[in-house]
Amino acid sequence: MSVIISKTARTYPQLPYKEIKEAVLGKNYELSLTFIGKKRAQDLNRTYRQAEYVPNVLSFPLSEKVGEIYITPLIAKREAKKIGMSVRNFTGYLFIHGLLHLKGYPHGDTMERAEKKYMKYFSLK
Repeated sequence: MSVIISKTARTYPQLPYKEIKEAVLGKNYELSLTFIGKKRAQDLNRTYRQAEYVPNVLSFPLSEKVGEIYITPLIAKREAKKIGMSVRNFTGYLFIHGLLHLKGYPHGDTMERAEKKYMKYFSLK
């Protein structure tokens, strides 16, 4: 199984998305990763989460071994700048965050430890 990457946003950082996915979810997980604009991100957030803000990342498990992740590059760029992180590394963090949600992790200490582990492993500090 692989990572299918598509985009409606103009650009997105190049990262080892397949390798990161396999490290977090394994080789037998099928993932769709889409980079989207702010309007589509807000529409998805409104429709599926009843939230009005433009999210940086959304993840949707479709089954035990299939899921989708949506990342909004413009929001990632803005947030990376605020925290003094490169856009590439912050996008990697968002991808890992979304993968961990697909794996079933809720927000909290356990998720944060896993994020740090994968960030370090893939040199995304």
